[in-house]
Amino acid sequence: MARILVTGGAGFIGGAMAEALAKDPENEVLVFDNLLTGALCKLPRSENNNVHFIQGDVNHFEDIAKVFRAWDFEYVFHYAALVGVLRTLQSPIKVLEDIDGIRNVLELSKIGNVKRVFYSSSSEVYGEPFEIPQNEQTTPLNSRLPYAIVKNVGEAYLRSFHQEHQLNYTIFRFFNTYGPKQSDDFVMTKFIKAALKGDDITIYGDGAQTRTFCHIKDNVAACKRIFEANLHLNDTVNIGSDKEIPIIDLAKKILEISQGNGKIIHLPALSEGDMTRRCPDNSKMKNILQRELISLEDGIKELCEYLKEEEHVRN
Repeated sequence: MARILVTGGAGFIGGAMAEALAKDPENEVLVFDNLLTGALCKLPRSENNNVHFIQGDVNHFEDIAKVFRAWDFEYVFHYAALVGVLRTLQSPIKVLEDIDGIRNVLELSKIGNVKRVFYSSSSEVYGEPFEIPQNEQTTPLNSRLPYAIVKNVGEAYLRSFHQEHQLNYTIFRFFNTYGPKQSDDFVMTKFIKAALKGDDITIYGDGAQTRTFCHIKDNVAACKRIFEANLHLNDTVNIGSDKEIPIIDLAKKILEISQGNGKIIHLPALSEGDMTRRCPDNSKMKNILQRELISLEDGIKELCEYLKEEEHVRN
């Protein structure tokens, strides 16, 4: 039996990862979350009665230390973080506190002889692109934003703990992930919910900035495979789609698929935090999955149906 800690497991990606891990009855999964941006409704469901939840703040050493003392973890998925572009821009000091959580997790993992720590980093570490696609080994990490700096510091901590204490790790650099249970303040869910209501879709600037969008099923499948097959030990892996789309074209596509009758409204461009392009070199991920990723069109259709059903149940 593998005893696994998932910090941030009441969040969108963390919850989906914890739920996937819990499908194996041989795994015992503990979710640890302060519920600041997570929610109880996102906690993983399991038919195996092998998921446990403790509320606490990973940035507070005693909170997380109590959990490590009570459990003998073999693996840790450190997904806890303050997320969201606007939220992180508005609360930069709160973002920087996440460095404490990274250090706490690694110190306790070292003491507890954890076999491997899996860390949720971000495409934000790349900053403005020097090359496209953005490669894990060749593209500089150059963003000055607090959120990206924290993720970069986290990566440095993992490499340093491996060098000095032989603590094994894998870094996941997540590019825009979307799907059911995602918060409304992320672009895909925000756009689709507006379109389904017949409301206007608002975008920052002219919408020429490009992004790629990875379905949560692809994200979790790749990360779970890395865990189960012991792949990419002490390595970094881009997790995302390599299909670029301008944000204005995403808005148009969502309006078309959802049959929404709202308009596209342009707001002033963000002063910082809205990079011009994002596109990963995802060759490692493709090699792991050995299949095509879920298409953007299919993903949007699925999310539209999910959100319609969610609204129907709510009413």
